[in-house]
Amino acid sequence: MEILGIGDRLRELRSGRNLSLKQVSDRLGIAVSSLSSYELNEKNPSYRNLLKLARLYGVSCDYLLGNDTHSALDVYGLTEQEIAAVAQIISFLKEGKQK
Repeated sequence: MEILGIGDRLRELRSGRNLSLKQVSDRLGIAVSSLSSYELNEKNPSYRNLLKLARLYGVSCDYLLGNDTHSALDVYGLTEQEIAAVAQIISFLKEGKQK
């Protein structure tokens, strides 16, 4: 499995959502030039910008930094009951694969 750098992951997440650098810039208040330099691995985002990017794309900071090979499941806005239901579905699916 190929290990992606932060720039590769950011570019992959942005293009996967059909967003332009300008659209991400407008949503997060980060200069287009900064976003471009992150994606080109010329510079690393600040902690604050890393958090903004992770939240926008619904992934963990660990995922962006390459410490986790799985993106996070974004449950923001769901009730505790809905989150529990999602967790049950995930458990059910994982159990089915183990059999």
